[in-house]
Amino acid sequence: MKPAAKVEEPKKVLTQRQGFKTNEFVVYPAHGVGQILAIEEQEIAGATLELFVISFIKDKMTLRVPTAKVINVGMRKLSDPALVKRALETLKGRARIKRTMWSRRAQEYEAKINSGDIVAIAEVVRDLYRSESQPEQSYSERQLYEAALDRLSREIAVVQHITETEAVKEVEANLAKSPRRGAAKAEASADAVGEATDDDGDDDDSLSEDEAA
Repeated sequence: MKPAAKVEEPKKVLTQRQGFKTNEFVVYPAHGVGQILAIEEQEIAGATLELFVISFIKDKMTLRVPTAKVINVGMRKLSDPALVKRALETLKGRARIKRTMWSRRAQEYEAKINSGDIVAIAEVVRDLYRSESQPEQSYSERQLYEAALDRLSREIAVVQHITETEAVKEVEANLAKSPRRGAAKAEASADAVGEATDDDGDDDDSLSEDEAA
């Protein structure tokens, strides 16, 4: 006599957890704007784990994040329009360039980009922006600028329901209103000279690997 076929219980469909729901766009600090495709349950070592399935279409990447850990990883909802406006206003401000080694500044910029804070990301875009009349960016500066611009424009696009291209144009229009400081030219020139030597005369961390290549 054949054993009765095991009837699988239908999977419980989860649509909301931790204040986030399926199909919602969210910001995951390390990767930027993504969309929650589903909330899954998985059996791992005998325990049931709930996971957000987040798609980052532009990066062709899908991430599974335990629902219980979203606060720890800093996942957040999209910025409200008022905060987006504040980020855009930040772009109009005067660039603040510290007189420290580029390698140290680069670390600070990376930390801001990966913080998920839209205003901090706007500060990176503002500080690394170069108009046509200013000295060109180094390769590593350009990379950080583009990473910050990408994060910022993606979120603006989703919040304002516009395309990313339109969002980039909006960002650049606000950057064009910032005071193009003559002092920045002098600082950039000083940096170019000073990048080869740090404060104590060593040149060990003055150039990033890509600049040295």
